[in-house]
Amino acid sequence: MSRLKEAIGSIPLPDEGVRERALDRLRNQARPTGSLGVLEDVGAKLAAVSGTLDVCLQRKVVVTCAGDHGIVAEGVSLFPQDVTWQMVANFVNGGASINVLAKHAGARVIVADLGVNHDFDPALPICHKKVRRGTANFRREPAMTREQAVTSVEAGIEIVDELVADGGLDLLGTGDMGIGNTSPSTAIIAAFSGLPVAELTGRGTGLGDEALQHKIDVIDAALRERAPNPKDPIDVLAKVGGCEIGGLAGLVIGAAAHGVPVVCDGLISTAGALIAYELAPAVSHYLFASHRSVEVGHRFMHQRLGVEPLLDLRFRLGEGTGAAVAFHLMDAATRVLANIKTFAEVAIADAQD
Repeated sequence: MSRLKEAIGSIPLPDEGVRERALDRLRNQARPTGSLGVLEDVGAKLAAVSGTLDVCLQRKVVVTCAGDHGIVAEGVSLFPQDVTWQMVANFVNGGASINVLAKHAGARVIVADLGVNHDFDPALPICHKKVRRGTANFRREPAMTREQAVTSVEAGIEIVDELVADGGLDLLGTGDMGIGNTSPSTAIIAAFSGLPVAELTGRGTGLGDEALQHKIDVIDAALRERAPNPKDPIDVLAKVGGCEIGGLAGLVIGAAAHGVPVVCDGLISTAGALIAYELAPAVSHYLFASHRSVEVGHRFMHQRLGVEPLLDLRFRLGEGTGAAVAFHLMDAATRVLANIKTFAEVAIADAQD
């Protein structure tokens, strides 16, 4: 817990003076005020956390956290658990969706094993941060111990520390891989929001109506039995979460502690961001939501975090794919702020005066 407390305590506040300078420049550029909408908001936020009007996002990384879930024993997913470790191998070999989209965005992909139910070769080029071989079935018992939950968060923090030490980091994207992980993610937003599970539960990998109702019933029963404390984020994570969700929370906290903006991906990554936010509200200064998933609970996560997604592309894949696509908009926002000339710089009369 000491590493977690240290990271939370070291999150710097954004530079409000730089934010005001950014907003002033955006208002005075040679175009109608506000005409580039969200890109202006993103540019000003990036300027404030980076301390400059000329933000450089050259060193981009997507970290895809992987873990398995005992809840799959309840029949809440269409796919078998072995798919998790097989997809980790696919990420390493460069054959997955995130590999293609991240490469197009000029980003590296790093895979982290937080809790896959498989023993990987130690020589495999991934972040070996396994907390345990999959969580327990949280319908029947807590997903993990409190100590394991803390360890998973601290593992995410360590990954960011290592990235910063090894060449630096300008922009972090978070992604996930884990069969069955929409169930713990839904349980997390239900625990924090108090909203009915039925309003928050999506079809995951494509469940039919009967299977969807079964999933709702399983999550609802688990929440009643486990009774996670919404005022204690570690308790929520331990009772109904996942190792990779803890790792994702740690990535957000670690990035914020280093002053690095972080773009969260879909439902599972945003569940991790929620754990981070409930532990350390200051992470919101550094957090961007890449997109809105078709998973119905995602909207409620965004509402609780107070963030608006940059995109809505009907994605429901995870892996960090939404974050990789959003990287293009983040780059565009930095160039809008730094490179569009002001009316004064180009000697054009400002018709808005």
